[in-house]
Amino acid sequence: MASFQTERERMVEFQIARRGVRNDRVLEAMRSVPRHLFLPDEARSYAYADCPVRIGNGQTMSQPYIVALMTELLAVESHHKALDVGTGSGYQAAILAELCQEVHTIERYHGLAERAQKNLEELGYRNVYVHVGDGTQGYPPFAPYDRIIVGAAAPSVPEALLEQLSDEGRMVIPVGSRFSQSLEVWIKKGKDIHHTSSIPVVFVPLVGKDGWNE
Repeated sequence: MASFQTERERMVEFQIARRGVRNDRVLEAMRSVPRHLFLPDEARSYAYADCPVRIGNGQTMSQPYIVALMTELLAVESHHKALDVGTGSGYQAAILAELCQEVHTIERYHGLAERAQKNLEELGYRNVYVHVGDGTQGYPPFAPYDRIIVGAAAPSVPEALLEQLSDEGRMVIPVGSRFSQSLEVWIKKGKDIHHTSSIPVVFVPLVGKDGWNE
């Protein structure tokens, strides 16, 4: 366990902080959440490596730097309610749970959702709610959300997600082709919605009604 703590500290210092992530709350969350416990046993040796890690069903846990950058761009505050689209391992939801009041996370694969829920419960996260469904449609029962983060690449921003943003809400999402995307930040102010682009990225496809086909 001590070695994993050391690896986590090194991950934050060398992979994240030195690349420009400065938000103290984000850095502390990345130090606190045991990333290795969200991975299958056979993949845990790669938990703190500077790369994405496969978790099954063709999905991956994002590279630590990308998780930290997207979370910083999201500008999460302690009173926020967040939607995490693409639960995967549950790691991103755990990072958000350290930073905001309530997290809803949606996953299309039942097996991944069940495993993520088990991991989150065992680690004591009581402010995260795991749902199964089409993430391109968001999760209307608990909308609107102050923050939405999408962990898969969309061909365009799903309208349902924009509609489920609260006033002054913010969304971070990779948008582009199946093989190359730009990380975008969308901000809603009244009836106005505008966006900016951050860095080029490569994510697995966001599959669903308003995403890619299977």
